[in-house]
Amino acid sequence: MPGASQLADELAYWLALHRAPGLGAIGFRRLTERLGPPQAVLKAGQDVLRAVGLSAATLQFLLAPDWAAVERDLAWAAQPGHGILTLIDAAYPPQLREIADAPPVLFVRGNPGLLHAAQVAIVGSRRPSDTGREIAYGFAKTLAGQGLTITSGMAYGIDAAAHLGALAVAGGTIAVLGNGLDRIYPARHGKLAARIAEAGALVSEFPLGTPPLAAHFPYRNRIISGLSLGVIVVEAGQRSGSLISARLAADQGREVFAVPGSIFNPLARGCHALIRDGAMLIESAIEVLEVLRFADAGASLQCHTDECGVAMNADGLDADQRRVLGALGYEPVSFDTLVERTGLTAESVSSMLLVLELRGYVSLATGGFYCRVGKRG
Repeated sequence: MPGASQLADELAYWLALHRAPGLGAIGFRRLTERLGPPQAVLKAGQDVLRAVGLSAATLQFLLAPDWAAVERDLAWAAQPGHGILTLIDAAYPPQLREIADAPPVLFVRGNPGLLHAAQVAIVGSRRPSDTGREIAYGFAKTLAGQGLTITSGMAYGIDAAAHLGALAVAGGTIAVLGNGLDRIYPARHGKLAARIAEAGALVSEFPLGTPPLAAHFPYRNRIISGLSLGVIVVEAGQRSGSLISARLAADQGREVFAVPGSIFNPLARGCHALIRDGAMLIESAIEVLEVLRFADAGASLQCHTDECGVAMNADGLDADQRRVLGALGYEPVSFDTLVERTGLTAESVSSMLLVLELRGYVSLATGGFYCRVGKRG
């Protein structure tokens, strides 16, 4: 390591070792347990490192670390509201430190102290129904109002609704990203990211410059569950990444909660599978508070819509008909609620419902409520 760079030595060595390709959190821990702290690893020499059995790419990097990238990391951390935590720092979240593959380094934008707060994760589909978004928003609003911090991944759909629900009551919220914090993904969530950083924190184990690759998100998910006391899944298909978060949570000894849905809603099948596998079926945020014994479970669940739209595809329907169908979801919904959700006139909604019913997309339920008709394979 070049002495003229004036790098903060200890942190610099952690960052350099963290950037080694093919090492990962488990490899990092095993290597430091065998050879000592990162500084000792990077000064061990070729013969010692080769004897450990590292891959050629990892060995080559450790013999010539990317110190320029480390300097960029340190420069980023020197900015207001930015920070880098290592596994041995007192500020590192203790809940996360418990897991077997705890990330050795965390990049934080916002309030790192919030990482020590009691947290509940809310995850689910990126393309939820309006009902799913309302549930995620309402659960987050209630739980944050009781003092829990809401943790999620800032993705479209359920994640965004959860963050917004917490922000609506000035509650704490944490977004864990699958890329470096020098970029925001998804890009359209730039304003949401700024709000989260102001009220809570953005977190990532990935160094600056890391793109949001699909392979990164399972690693991101273990941090979401690892930070939390429990994970709530709201609408998830049978192959949803949210199921990975739930299974990781179970492996980590966290509580797993799943919100049930209509048997006709394909986004409910992942939640139903979790319930069959032992996840706790919940119908209100109060049940979560009671299970976690976190606070006085006296608050009532409030459901709201947020500004995140969702595209619904239905062959042969025009834009307004698709809007009504998308606002309907799979649970019974009143006519007034549909008018409120769509922003259309009562006359227009009534006309659209008639067309949708005639075409087999909608059925009229008891009490004047409307249901979306699903076809099961």
